[in-house]
Amino acid sequence: MTGSGFSTRRSSRGHTLLELTIAVALGLVVGAGAITAYRSQHQAFVAATDAARIHEAGMNALLLIGEQIQMAGFTPADTPQGPAASAIFGCTAGRPVGADAGLTCETLSSRSDGIAIRYVGDTVSTSRSSSGEVTDCLGQAAGGEGVTVVNRYHAKPSSSTGEPELYCEGSGKVGTAQPLVEGVEKLRLRYWLADASQPVDASSLARDQWPQVIAVDLCVQVRGAPSTRRVSYVDCNGATILATDGRARQIFWRHIALRNAAGGAA
Repeated sequence: MTGSGFSTRRSSRGHTLLELTIAVALGLVVGAGAITAYRSQHQAFVAATDAARIHEAGMNALLLIGEQIQMAGFTPADTPQGPAASAIFGCTAGRPVGADAGLTCETLSSRSDGIAIRYVGDTVSTSRSSSGEVTDCLGQAAGGEGVTVVNRYHAKPSSSTGEPELYCEGSGKVGTAQPLVEGVEKLRLRYWLADASQPVDASSLARDQWPQVIAVDLCVQVRGAPSTRRVSYVDCNGATILATDGRARQIFWRHIALRNAAGGAA
């Protein structure tokens, strides 16, 4: 009888250990599944957030530069004379620098194109400063009615954060460019001349050809946040690039017609 009771206790203890082993195994499986699902959902959320941020930056850059290009060469009806120089002037892999009447190009390490846009401003075509003056691309006072506004755009890494940004230098404070949109890594600008069959780079245009430009193809390349992924993207030249830094990139494109004609030298 004693032996029978001992066997029963041993059997009972063995059964309990088996159940515990199964329970632990099931717990590990469920826990691993939960962790995997969490990681997957977290990665999907991060990717979606990054994509939304890229899209917002790209659309904002297209809107800001596009509206300015449409303004190029504008002259109010009550102003007898337009800008003394051409409506636009561009640089390939560089940014416009120097005096407004004789712009030149300074090479950028980012290889981003740059563009200068000119028009005669008034308080209807531009927002009004606190002092009632015409404003530039940064909202800075540029002068009174009839002043020529010159806004210069380019993209480069920030000197403080290292992140790429779209910059504008307005005529309200010449020589000081300020960031407008974070994440903009590169601008690609190509120009249409009247009766041309295809657009050309800024480097292909002679100085006296700038007044003949009738439209601009604008491409904006935006870079996302760092990640461990290996991703590829199509750049503004149509080439497929493998991003070694794991950052997602997307291009945004717009064809913009110049609504106003203006003569002069760049």
